[in-house]
Amino acid sequence: MRAFESRNLILSQLADPELLALERILEPLPLPRDFELVHPGTPVSYYYFLESGIACMVATSPEGRKAEIGVLGRDAMSPPALTVDAERFSFDVMMQVGGHGRRVDAGALACFLVDRPPVRRLLSHFVHAFFVQVANNALSNAVHKIDVRLAKWILMCHDRLEGEEIEITHEYMATMLGVRRSSVTDALHVLEGRHFIYSSRGMVIIRDRASLEAFAADAYDVPGISSRDWPQISRRPLAIYR
Repeated sequence: MRAFESRNLILSQLADPELLALERILEPLPLPRDFELVHPGTPVSYYYFLESGIACMVATSPEGRKAEIGVLGRDAMSPPALTVDAERFSFDVMMQVGGHGRRVDAGALACFLVDRPPVRRLLSHFVHAFFVQVANNALSNAVHKIDVRLAKWILMCHDRLEGEEIEITHEYMATMLGVRRSSVTDALHVLEGRHFIYSSRGMVIIRDRASLEAFAADAYDVPGISSRDWPQISRRPLAIYR
């Protein structure tokens, strides 16, 4: 019998013995919006397995300007570190859309992984997939217009949430995309005008996902960004851990 059923993609792919052992050191908890999972330059105390909601990894310039460089959801462990032995993390990771998940003490996770190479490989696959996403985000920021980038970002959030609603403000989207709020408003008007979405104060609702995907085109439909190749754990497919 499995220890528990998890909505987190990584936990859902663990073999029963590993999941039973990991359950003993996992702590379920709510993850409200703006909850900080890790602060840049500080020791990593916990690793989080999200089961709902969305976290974002944010880079900050010396002048204090911020931009999102990666999206994390129920496909993820946060922070996405190459090794859980790392003492500090270079970026801010915070909840963008509130949800819940499970956390594990960093030291306890390091001990758990010592004699479990299959679990280490699974986490390595996740980290590789995540940094493919980061690289594609950087490319998209350089070559795509804001309305296309926004379409891609909405799709990536939609992949990681239940339902068609994304609770997010124009100001938050502007910060995540590294642009002015007026630019986000203009881009939302483009997507609304094509009937892909409906946008209101603090909310984006998906109306036509297939057309939104076609509009985002190669900004979204690439490995590490598109959910198309992810194992089935919900009504939409999620991630590329093979």
